[in-house]
Amino acid sequence: MTISTTKKLLGATVAAGVIFALAGCGQAPTESGGNGGGEAAPDFLPCIVSDMGGFDDKSFNQLSFEGATAAAEELGVELKPVQSNAETEYGPNITNLVDEGCNAIVSVGFALSAATVEAATANPDVDFILVDDAADNDFNGEKDAENVKPLLYDTAQAAFLAGYLSAGYSETGKVGTFGGMEFPTVTIFMDGFLQGVNHYNEVKGTDVQVVGWDGKTGSFTGGFEANQDAKQVAVNILDQGVDVIFPVGGPIYQSAQQAIKESGEDIALIGADADLFVTDPSTADIVLTSVLKAMDLSVEQAVLSSGNDEFDPEAYVGTLENEGVGIAELHNFADKVDAGLQEEVKQLQQDIIDGKVTVTSYLSE
Repeated sequence: MTISTTKKLLGATVAAGVIFALAGCGQAPTESGGNGGGEAAPDFLPCIVSDMGGFDDKSFNQLSFEGATAAAEELGVELKPVQSNAETEYGPNITNLVDEGCNAIVSVGFALSAATVEAATANPDVDFILVDDAADNDFNGEKDAENVKPLLYDTAQAAFLAGYLSAGYSETGKVGTFGGMEFPTVTIFMDGFLQGVNHYNEVKGTDVQVVGWDGKTGSFTGGFEANQDAKQVAVNILDQGVDVIFPVGGPIYQSAQQAIKESGEDIALIGADADLFVTDPSTADIVLTSVLKAMDLSVEQAVLSSGNDEFDPEAYVGTLENEGVGIAELHNFADKVDAGLQEEVKQLQQDIIDGKVTVTSYLSE
């Protein structure tokens, strides 16, 4: 497994908090109130387990891995990573990490929620960090284990900006989106995207349509693999005349990328989680922007807090305001997007932060 050093730019992309013109490397807010660094006890062992995407998925798992790696380096300890190749491995992988003496375990993705809660309940002295899930498997509004810190991201806010941008960029008056599976952590992107397009229509008096999601039902591949099923879903959406497409679900963007290439049409791609322009240079000519989740920064901070004996199990929710979510710069599309539209999107971000524009999602409260 090789992670390019250039991919460390991902955290800076979100943390800078400036759309399209990133001038610096900000840092996510410190949640524990500690110094966020220093050296951990020499026997502190941070660990991380992936979902089936693996740590080199150029997206979700990779960002989490990079955050945990950065924390381990700052603490002066070694990170123990374990990749999962099947859903049946989630529970055993976490259990094995507990047995090996891990003090903090990062579980990447909502699919690991049940196994994480089970292990956390049985091991109250271990700090568990759960990426992209509230650890509420009985849906009663409360965490199922006190020693689990959920890392959540209100990506609807950032996707709202991408939807508005896409609507203004589109020449066909149709943009599309599709997801891997119909989970809240997937549809939250699609909801925000739809709301952004609708907001553009309200402001401009236009009728840009969203293909693939109407707020209740839509197009899904049935998994998170870049396979023929994902490609066919992308083709079906492209065939309806869209000129911007937003796949949500890790590697499935690769299937959309292939569909765009084979179509021969001028169609823009929007990335999810990571800045595809940075993580996958093969998308450079087609990626309009990406909706970002600063998973690297929030994972890093959570592991640091555990290593410094300052672990705070309260849920973290990334927003535009705290720089936990964002939108990537336009890169090669900077000269293709109207300057006025770019300014509108920048202002829209501030309006969302200030509460002048409301974006709804299951995390908005």
